[in-house]
Amino acid sequence: MVLALALTGCSSSTTTSGSASAAPAITADTGKPITVWVDSDRAAASDAYKAAFPNDPVTVETYDGGANGSGTFRTKIQLFDTSGSGWPDVVFSTQNNDAAWASQGSNGKQAYAAVLNSGLIPDATISGFAKGALDPCTVDGKVYCLRNDLAQDVVWYNKTLMDQFGYKVPTTWEEYQALGDKLATEHPGYIIGAQGDPWTPEIYMWSSKCQANGITGATAVTVKTDSTECKRAASLLDDLRANKTVPNVSVFSPEFVTNYTGKVLMMPGPAWYGGALFQNTASVNVPAGQMAIAAPLPWKGEDAVTGDVGGATWFISSHSANPGLAAKFAEFVTTADAYQVDKAPGYPAFSAAATKWLAKQAASNYYATDMSALTTAGGEIWSGWGSGISSQEAIWAKTMTPGITAGKNLVDLLPDWQKAISDQYQVDGYTVN
Repeated sequence: MVLALALTGCSSSTTTSGSASAAPAITADTGKPITVWVDSDRAAASDAYKAAFPNDPVTVETYDGGANGSGTFRTKIQLFDTSGSGWPDVVFSTQNNDAAWASQGSNGKQAYAAVLNSGLIPDATISGFAKGALDPCTVDGKVYCLRNDLAQDVVWYNKTLMDQFGYKVPTTWEEYQALGDKLATEHPGYIIGAQGDPWTPEIYMWSSKCQANGITGATAVTVKTDSTECKRAASLLDDLRANKTVPNVSVFSPEFVTNYTGKVLMMPGPAWYGGALFQNTASVNVPAGQMAIAAPLPWKGEDAVTGDVGGATWFISSHSANPGLAAKFAEFVTTADAYQVDKAPGYPAFSAAATKWLAKQAASNYYATDMSALTTAGGEIWSGWGSGISSQEAIWAKTMTPGITAGKNLVDLLPDWQKAISDQYQVDGYTVN
């Protein structure tokens, strides 16, 4: 069994496969209620569904979405497996690694996730997702979840400030570091990034081809944090943290809003930063016409690759008593314009919605450049960082964040990171190379 490694209109109430030998149509039974779990940010998705289908018996419950690798989704499902009841029909997760466990039964139990590409979700819908978008959902050719959005990293920058300071957008990571050093001297207080979030390695380490999470099989992983690729990214972060241009602060903390509103010159980060960070009135709220987007940076002499910060997934329960209605809901929230184009803050994983979403962003006149860098980055996600059971965000937060907060250098903490990753994967039953 091999886990897929690479990343790169709405249905009616009945879903069918396009295959001639497909299973019978799966009807959405409006007499049987379903329960859907979402995080608070996806309330807009369930609201859009209820507006479109007000008579469907859908109960929505809010949970943490597995944010920062909390493991809540998996822990609760294990409890339901033990009790033999209680499974939600549809679950939204912020984590791309959940298919690795949700597709497998534990202790002889039935796997939580239903297989979607055997008639439950139409072939036409499955094929409509961006190339590689469903790879984290795919095990042995079976698709177990649908991606909500793509979270490819790009370089966000404030064109107004860049022009005001007389700076050029860097074209390599080396130039990025040099710009940080210059900014610290000439305009102290301004920043070109942040490293206080648990997804920091998915922005900086992943884009440096650091093989900290090299999933090579369903239960096999290569962990090598002492490489040149890992050390150069760690050294860059150490330097820019020391000069305060990439501070150890979460982008969603009150401290970030207080200290850096109006002072973000640049910010490598995922596609969803646009809506969740820069256009968010509760965050730094950058005025229209200032923010711009550049493609991912390469290291000198290398091709550019980038990381992927989440993107999120929707699962349908194999235990559902109403799989047709569950499929109708999951298909709607991942493909329908009413959510993915009109309300979603991030770059849709469903290609037709993504095209319309990009056009909507362009028409808003919010950005100072076009959105083509997002499309470019979508094809540059490095496949050497896999989607195993273990959450790299949780490991980073537990192992690296305390050390950084205590003033230690990332370069010196790399052996600790190696051990923490290896130990966690061994607990999860992986063979660690």
